[in-house]
Amino acid sequence: MTKIKFNNKNPEFFNELRSRVESYFETKKIKQTGNYKLYAKTAILFSVLVGSYITLVFFTPSSVFVCIMLCIVLGINFAAIGFNVMHDGAHGSYSSKKWINEAMSYSLNVLGGSSYMWKLKHNINHHSYTNIEGLDDDIDIKPFIRVHESQDGKWFHKFQHIYGILLYGLTYLFWVFFNDFKKYFSSKIADYTPLRKMDLKEHFIFWITKVTYVGIFIVLPIFFTSVLYTVIGYLIVVFVCGLVIAIVFQLAHIIEDMDFIDTDGNSQKIETEWAIHQINTTANFATKSKSMTWFMGGLNFQIEHHLFPKISHIHYPQIQKIVKQVCEEFNITYKEFPTVLSAVRSHLLHLKAMGSAA
Repeated sequence: MTKIKFNNKNPEFFNELRSRVESYFETKKIKQTGNYKLYAKTAILFSVLVGSYITLVFFTPSSVFVCIMLCIVLGINFAAIGFNVMHDGAHGSYSSKKWINEAMSYSLNVLGGSSYMWKLKHNINHHSYTNIEGLDDDIDIKPFIRVHESQDGKWFHKFQHIYGILLYGLTYLFWVFFNDFKKYFSSKIADYTPLRKMDLKEHFIFWITKVTYVGIFIVLPIFFTSVLYTVIGYLIVVFVCGLVIAIVFQLAHIIEDMDFIDTDGNSQKIETEWAIHQINTTANFATKSKSMTWFMGGLNFQIEHHLFPKISHIHYPQIQKIVKQVCEEFNITYKEFPTVLSAVRSHLLHLKAMGSAA
């Protein structure tokens, strides 16, 4: 495996930042994990999931329009559960109790993914080696999308800023039925990262939950409705879910003036400390929107999340004030977009620039 080392010999910035954040929680006498707000949100999201599913499958509305709208709601809800419940659970920030975090992380398996694979590709690779080619699987959308200059260019990349958004709608479908299996059978999380050996329990969970997912979201709906209704409805759900998830994650790292590093498979020392690298490769967006923050599980506060992944997203609005202040004192550029649309614009302009340079 390629070894990447950051210049953490004397991490003055992160030491100061961590000290102030810890002081904040000590002063307020609150836990860094989730609280009743997160638990209430979880109840709401799973209620919507169950209610939408039961209505569509067992009490299928006669109106095609109503069915389509419910499928869209279900797709958005899938993404929201991933953002809020699974994400905090997988990072161990949902609760102070380990078993609860594990249970919440397995909500991804309910939605067709693999919590085991996610923790390796996201918690370790993405958070440790953000925007580093061959290690950060989140920037590996080859060959369809070229996100930085080190990746090979194809003639069709000149149009990626046009077809990219539509292509994102297929990412969830590929994630569930292709990417997880590719990692499983190739024993590789990314180009230069082998898959950590799975024990018998994880093999069992992987296959049982994949089969169960197909049974619940494809086989059962076919039995109670029809093949045509199920296929159309399912495709709407996964397209909406994939589109929402991809856009949210892309806006945080694949935008204009963002750092990317290509090690070409070789071990390398990065001259900045890890925390500064996180800020150089990450951006926030729409942080003043309470509705966006509620829906996206604080992923619009991506800088704070990358610096403190063990802190629940419900604390990010307050943590941001501290991070901004320390960045200013250390003369570190803090990237932030005021709205989702402004971040989308920057993302598309970046794709256009990378496609034109191909």
